Amino acid sequence: MAKVRFEGEEKEVVDGGAVLEALEELGLPFGCTDGLCGTCMSTIVDGKDNLSKMSEKEEDFDLEEGKRLACQCKINGGTAEFSID
Repeated sequence: MAKVRFEGEEKEVVDGGAVLEALEELGLPFGCTDGLCGTCMSTIVDGKDNLSKMSEKEEDFDLEEGKRLACQCKINGGTAEFSID
């Protein structure tokens, strides 16, 4: 099982699974959950290599280095830590 962290707490996520539900339970804000609004834009503090490649929607968003839309992320394994600046 993979793990996601946000604000010092963590949840388990099945390897290869979306992180949206776990991060929402941890308090990360979400809006549209479809990669359109940017509400869930996060900095990946640790474990960016454990996440899926950027989706087309993320690429269209032209995110800064180290930023991801949490609603679009899947975790391949290990741990990834998300933060909101």
